[in-house]
Amino acid sequence: MSQPPTLKVTRHREDSADHLPACVVQVYGPELGKRTELGASEVVAGRDADCGIPIDLPTVSRRHARFFSRGAHTYLADLGSTNGTLLNQKDVEGEVLLRSGDLVKIGGAILKFLEGGNIEARYHEEIYRLTINDGLTLLANKRHLLETLEKEVQRARRHTRALSVVMADIDHFKRINDEHGHLAGDAVLRAVADVFRREARKDELVARYGGEEFAVVLADAGLEGARDGAERIRAAVANERITFAGALIPVTISAGAASLQEGETGLELIARADARLYAAKRAGRNRVVAAADP
Repeated sequence: MSQPPTLKVTRHREDSADHLPACVVQVYGPELGKRTELGASEVVAGRDADCGIPIDLPTVSRRHARFFSRGAHTYLADLGSTNGTLLNQKDVEGEVLLRSGDLVKIGGAILKFLEGGNIEARYHEEIYRLTINDGLTLLANKRHLLETLEKEVQRARRHTRALSVVMADIDHFKRINDEHGHLAGDAVLRAVADVFRREARKDELVARYGGEEFAVVLADAGLEGARDGAERIRAAVANERITFAGALIPVTISAGAASLQEGETGLELIARADARLYAAKRAGRNRVVAAADP
């Protein structure tokens, strides 16, 4: 089982929470969990080591964006960066007002803005979310997936119920990165994650398994239900219009499905679904193959 990310946790402050300054927490990037207080002065994010928020990534400009206060509010502005700054997946133009919970994408890093109220409690709540969620797609991460799957395996055995897993992978993802750049690849991952989130049922756990691979845990669903769910998601991804920097990027996925067998562990179930995923790749991609298929 994968280990939780190494997190940088600040010491609890004795100040009243109402007087603590706004901050940003890195939820995706090289310093996962790092908190930077913004205060009253301007704070610049960029690749330069002397920036208030240094982000050592090639997709980040030396002085990329700035956070600054005006009265009781905090604003964000891009500093003419090469790759631009995104606020909640929209380009930042001019000065924009930040609201608690906003996500700021700077190159290959994502910062979450927090303000007001009990900011220490919100910060530690955010740290907990980082241990179970993937920062880029906001889906469950691999660690949380594996922990949940083992619980579902025990539940399925105890109550003699069905349990299935779908493993899916974006087709030709390396080609997308090579032709459109890694920022476009990030945008594709988020867009595909949104489709999974929209098409999966409320009681199904959707996770980013790693890289461009996704997983869905379907409690109380047999193989036919898993195949049907995977096909629904596959068709939705193929029909989704995904664009980046004005370019339309065609995206498809391949998927494999498997249902729990007697005596099988969660990892063994994933392995069988993954084997069906690679069978779908070999069969031509943009398709679903289930464990019972020839």
